Amino acid sequence: MLNQDIVREATRLTRAGQLVEATALLQRMLQGGSAPRPQSRSAAQARLPRLDPPTIDATADVVDEREAPQISPARSAQGRRRSLPLDGLRNSSGLGLRSPITRAPLSPSDIVPEGTRFVAGTFSNAAGSRTYKLFIPSRCQGQRLPLIVMLHGCTQSPDDFAAGTRMNFLAEEQNCFVVYPEQPSGANQSKCWNWFRTGDQRRGGGEPSMIAGITRQIMRDHAIDPKRVYVAGLSAGGAAAAIMGATYSDLYAAVGIHSGLACGAASDLPSAFVAMRQGGGSKAIADGKTSVPTIVFHGDRDATVHPKNGDQIIEQSARATRPTTKVLRGRVPHGHAYTRTVLIDGAGRAISEHWNIDGAGHAWSGGSPAGSYTDPQGPDATREMLRFFLEHSLGG
Repeated sequence: MLNQDIVREATRLTRAGQLVEATALLQRMLQGGSAPRPQSRSAAQARLPRLDPPTIDATADVVDEREAPQISPARSAQGRRRSLPLDGLRNSSGLGLRSPITRAPLSPSDIVPEGTRFVAGTFSNAAGSRTYKLFIPSRCQGQRLPLIVMLHGCTQSPDDFAAGTRMNFLAEEQNCFVVYPEQPSGANQSKCWNWFRTGDQRRGGGEPSMIAGITRQIMRDHAIDPKRVYVAGLSAGGAAAAIMGATYSDLYAAVGIHSGLACGAASDLPSAFVAMRQGGGSKAIADGKTSVPTIVFHGDRDATVHPKNGDQIIEQSARATRPTTKVLRGRVPHGHAYTRTVLIDGAGRAISEHWNIDGAGHAWSGGSPAGSYTDPQGPDATREMLRFFLEHSLGG
């Protein structure tokens, strides 16, 4: 049972701007500590450990698979790292991923197929400025093509996320553009999207306005089909993708969320910790009642973001419909088993998919070990997300 006294005290400290102290209290709660005795503010500060500036930060948890022990050196390095519960909680302002201690530098062949382009750009508005990387397929010849917006997890970069997901390689096959907005350390120490702040959960302001602005800038500058624009993300990026689907349902035709949380699952630092540990409130903060088709991937042994959050995302996305359910089970050869639950509307269209992956932790399913936080033992989240996206269009 969560200690409500500690949660209330952490909330008070957060509102007072004492995020470091609030983080220390939440860490003690998660480690089984009891509620603090009443004491003066100065005494409480003196007894709290010294911490880095807050950022709800996630450590990828690696699950030991006895049936399939073939784990890459990069993954093994992650598994040996000592990690804190939930999202690392080492810092505190995002929900993200800690990089392994040592990894080989990325080469261009890890990131993009030969003959394609991966170019840098910048977008600015009243909320701020963000850089991005844009993948341009080799066969774009003026026809309007789909666009996928990819939101990385904490500590990641566009290059790292592209290498790990291999989305550019699949996009080249399917002839799609892909854009990777980048969260700078100036906005969050661990480069996490600030999914839990109410100011970054609304249409027309904060980070959502910049992500939507990047999307629209690419649509203006390139031949993009406005009915086939999609958004996906991992961890903190997955939570941000959920926000984009809820607040810009007129812009994105479908959403992909890997190891993330529903829009409105948290509204401040204490509720973010609770949401990651046991699931959030999943209160929709949407611009209307339209539900955006959503595909979710979540490992059932994810110790960073509780798997219940995946269930809540699906519940939120299907709230306006009365779907029927189809359940399929499978296993990747020499890899993970999974349960795929498809929700189908009255017209026979799949409005959401939930891939629950047996034995998987907090990492991109089926990704490449060239990038951080991937689980090559599948299923292939990138291929399945892209397949799901291209089955949906705005108004279709």
